[in-house]
Amino acid sequence: MINVIFVGLGGFLGAVMRYLLGLIPIKEYTAFPIITLVINIVGAFVIGLIAAFCEKNKIASQPLLLFLKVGLCGGFTTFSTFSLESYDLFAEGKTLMAIAYILLSVAFCILAVFGARVLVK
Repeated sequence: MINVIFVGLGGFLGAVMRYLLGLIPIKEYTAFPIITLVINIVGAFVIGLIAAFCEKNKIASQPLLLFLKVGLCGGFTTFSTFSLESYDLFAEGKTLMAIAYILLSVAFCILAVFGARVLVK
């Protein structure tokens, strides 16, 4: 149960940070979703830092990792998890699987959004 609390606390902080960054009034100047792109890049960078730092320093605290990776980064952007999983597949030499995962994730997630919008209409 304690792990659920750590994930929830991290998720709360990550989601609030994402919301606050989304308030930056950039859409007035461009139609390109620059804030979301930046959030995804920052989230991917942060989860990469956390994973590398914890591996290098042999940090295996389950509550801490759940708070940082699943909670904070996941609440900020689930794209960070997708990026880390893609990297892990490449690092394990599973290049074709990594490419398939990336292409399928992007394609099917976009199709899912289209499908949901059609369903709602």
